[in-house]
Formats: sequence, C-alpha cells, structure tokens
Amino acid sequence: MPDFSAFDAYIDAHQERFVQRLADLVAIPSVSAQGGPAMHQAAEAVRDLAASLGLDARLVEVDPGQPPFVLAEIGPADASRTLIIYNHYDVQPPEPLELWDSPPFQLVEREGKLYGRGTADNKGNLTVRLSAIQAYRETLGELPLRILFVIEGEEEMGSPQMARFSQQQAALLKRCDGCWWEAGGVNDKGQSTLTMGLKGLAALEFHAKVMARDSHSAAGGVLPNAIWRLMEALTTLRRPDGTLTIDGLAEHLAPINPRDLELIATSDWDEQGMLEAFGITELLGGRRGKEAEIQFLLRPCMSINGIIGGYTGPGGKTVIPCEATAKTDIRLVPNLTPELVRELVRAHLDRRGFQDIQIRESEMGLRPAKTDPDAPIVHAASQAIQEATGKPAALAPNMAGSGPMYDLCDVHGIPTIAMGVAYRDSRGHAPNENIRLSDFLTGMKIAGRFFHQFAQS
Repeated sequence: MPDFSAFDAYIDAHQERFVQRLADLVAIPSVSAQGGPAMHQAAEAVRDLAASLGLDARLVEVDPGQPPFVLAEIGPADASRTLIIYNHYDVQPPEPLELWDSPPFQLVEREGKLYGRGTADNKGNLTVRLSAIQAYRETLGELPLRILFVIEGEEEMGSPQMARFSQQQAALLKRCDGCWWEAGGVNDKGQSTLTMGLKGLAALEFHAKVMARDSHSAAGGVLPNAIWRLMEALTTLRRPDGTLTIDGLAEHLAPINPRDLELIATSDWDEQGMLEAFGITELLGGRRGKEAEIQFLLRPCMSINGIIGGYTGPGGKTVIPCEATAKTDIRLVPNLTPELVRELVRAHLDRRGFQDIQIRESEMGLRPAKTDPDAPIVHAASQAIQEATGKPAALAPNMAGSGPMYDLCDVHGIPTIAMGVAYRDSRGHAPNENIRLSDFLTGMKIAGRFFHQFAQS
C-alpha cells in the first residue's frame, strides 16, 4: 500500500486550483434541455481540461449536431485492470431563477459550501476524478491501472445517444473491468455511500383531447373536461400510498435479491432526515423504517412531473379546457423495460375505457442495472472509503434514480459502483445546488485510494 500522505497534502495545498477548475466548468451553461452552443463549448472545455492533465482526450460524435462524447484515456496500456469513469457535462435548467441566492452559473463559496448549477450533478464529481489523477501522478508516480473516461452531454435528457455510442465503442468497452458511475454522496453520519445499481426509467406523456374547443365553465355539468379526463385515467395506475396498480406489472417483477435485503437490514436509513429536509411529517402511505427504504430503493414508482392545460395565469378564468397533457415517469426495477411498461399501461387504460388517452413515449427510456454486492470493485471502493475517511462505506444495493448504466455497462458485463461528493442538502436539480468543500477534497482522497485498490483487486 503506497503512503498517501504526500497525495493528501498535495490536494490540501492545491484546493484553490481545484475549486477554480470547477468554477470554470460551472460557468458554462450546458443545459442539455435547451441546447445551443454552450453544449459544444462544455465538451471542448472538458476535453481540453483532460488533455492538460496528460490524458489522451478526444471528442466522439454519434449523431451529427448533437452534444458529442468526450473519451479520455490514461495509464499503462498493459495494465492488468482498466476502469471506466462515467460522467456528464450537461446540467438541468436553472429555473426558477428567482429562488437562487447567487447566479446559477457562477461558482460562489458560502460557509464552506460551493454553490452553482452542476456542482453536485455532475461537474463536481468530474472535477474530483480528473484532479485526483493529477494529484496521484504528481505524488505517487504512474497510475497503477488504465482509466477510460466516458463523458456525455445528454444524461439529463435520458442519454438518447448512449446505446449507439456503446455499440460503436463495444471493442473498447469490453476490455474494461469495472465502472465508476457519476453519482453518489455522503450521508448525515459523514459516511460515503456506495451503491451498486440504479432504477430504469420510462418517461410517458399522456394527452387528452375531449372537445373541438374550450368552453365556458357554466357547462361543466354536461361537457367533458380534459384535465378531469386525464386525472381519472392516471389515478387508475397508482394507489394513494404509491403502490402501482398497472395490470400485469407485478407478474413481471423479479424477486428482490436476498443479498440486497441483507444490505438494507444493516443500513442506516435516515427517515427523520428525509422528513425534515422536505418539511413533511410522514412518508407516502405512512411507510416507516426498512419498509420505506425498500420502497425507495427496490420497488417501481410513478411520478406526475407536470400537467399542461387550461388557464394558469393571474386571476381567474372560468373555462373548460378541451385538451390537456401530463408528463410522467415510471422508475423501473429488474425485469421491467420501458417498452414493456408502455405496453402494459396502454392495455390497462384500454380495459377501463380510456382508449382516447394518447400515450407518447419520449426518448428518455432507460433500463435498470445491477451489480453483485460481492463483486471485487465493491470491495475495492469500500476499502478506499475506509482508508480515506476512517469510516466504513454506507452500502446500498441501488440508487433510486436512473441513468444509462445498462447501455454503457451491463450490456457488456461490466460491474459498476457509484460514490460521489453530494450530500442530503445538495439540492441537485433544484435552486441553490451545492456541495461542501470538505466533501469535494475528501472525494479526491478517496479516488486516489480507489485507483490503487481496484488495480490490486
């Protein structure tokens, strides 16, 4: 085991440089949902940063005109282990802007926290990993493994190019022994979380058109209302406690892995912290303890993201809307695919007389992915966290969120772990997104040890 004292000291001594590196990336408004020249600017900035640190970095275009991938490699070509590091340079829209305490695309430090869009998701983690490589090479010498960065610009849109990229780069990816995913964080006890999979995603848009035009609401007792029609259809898909009631869905669910239940049985599920963070008194359906954690991590769920229809401006307007749209997502667990879920939902609604409700499937469709909790990469990451922080990793079988892990990794048989620098109040996807400076620096110290441990696994 190398002596990491010089490595740690290098990180502490150069923290201003690393923070500035993050500030430069945050300053680029790479909102994939809005597109524009900032996307290519961000890709070039990431490529140039990687190249400046000694990586062989290049842009890879899959669909002309769409945000390119950044591929960057470093380490001995004959290394016994090759690690993929997956990140993304795109971010969520910053709106509503009035809820930010500082400009979203300007990194601001306040009370030991770094604020700005992308700090937690995902430019902070990207900066940590690239900077850790620099610190390792400056203090410990050549990396003990080969590293391949795969950095995309459409993760926040469901990674529509990832499957094609993965097919095109299959020969390169199949040589890899593991993947370090883009997400992760630190729990309220100061333990780095370590997860081994994520849920899939089916993004469905439901549309109702019930009349040729809007009507005065005085006719509400005799004319159909598109928003009511939508709500009547959607409420057949889920109980108030969050349990999905889609016909046939339960028959397709894989049994929960007993090993996953073992991890949950020994985890520190912080129910109270979640209640306090969101200002509520109980979780959906009154779930508590381990039952709530199982629901959160291992079961499918459905959310209504927004409803478009009728009048929502100032004052009132007594109108019956003739059409309305609901944007939703369904989080998927093993054995569920976006295609299967859409078919089940369509059949479910048809059986109940909702043939008129259109279902539009977006490109944001992702399969669930899973890694064996006993895989060598899990042990390597756990050891690295213990050595860097003096605390054991907080193991979790799954992330509640989604990403293109199946298309990049599972399809090639590559085991994947996730650990990162966010924390409960990082506010990813929300105003005042932030990370703590201490976690930012500790993340680099974990990274260096992980490179060593994975090379030895």
